[in-house]
Amino acid sequence: MSKKITVNLTLNEPIYDEAVPAGEPWYRVVKAGEVLRITDVEGCQAIDTLFYNANDVTERYSAPQTIVRQKNIFVETGTELISNLGNVMMKVISDTCGRHDTLGGACSAESNTVRYALDKLDMHSCRDNYLLALGQMGMDKRDLVSNINFFMNVPVEADGKLAIVDGISNPGSSVELLAIMDTLVLVSNCPQLNNPCNAFNPTPARMTIYKAD
Repeated sequence: MSKKITVNLTLNEPIYDEAVPAGEPWYRVVKAGEVLRITDVEGCQAIDTLFYNANDVTERYSAPQTIVRQKNIFVETGTELISNLGNVMMKVISDTCGRHDTLGGACSAESNTVRYALDKLDMHSCRDNYLLALGQMGMDKRDLVSNINFFMNVPVEADGKLAIVDGISNPGSSVELLAIMDTLVLVSNCPQLNNPCNAFNPTPARMTIYKAD
């Protein structure tokens, strides 16, 4: 088990900055020592995110390992994102939202029909975004793993069931992740129209990368 990582950084001018349109995928390698800031531009926008070791993509984010290590089902400031090999991939060093979900998974054609209606089968989904981006990188559906839903509010109710409810992020809410290893970050800026995670209105996100002192 790795030691707890303490962080005290000063961010320099961004070395990368891009707006991700509503409902679209995005991916990029964030090198060790760099900081990725994910910004919810208009508020209440779910940003579904996968993480892979950029030098060996068979190592990737593990929700179970992360939950057990942190003893917390939510991602928040101080959370270390743990891989399937037990290594720290990234660390949340700043968060103006409060908490993020790593239990609810990503929307798909299949889940849309189960949750909502059969006529939702052809609606665009995060799984579609993931498969499109993975294919561009020489990967496929076998590389789909558990994800973090940044800015998505998924509380656990008294009966143990997960609820998808109104988001708690405001316009400009952000989360900052320090890369501990070279990390391939894959985002689906969720196109979901059927539940409150996007306020029924998908909006843009912003991805900014900094070198840090």
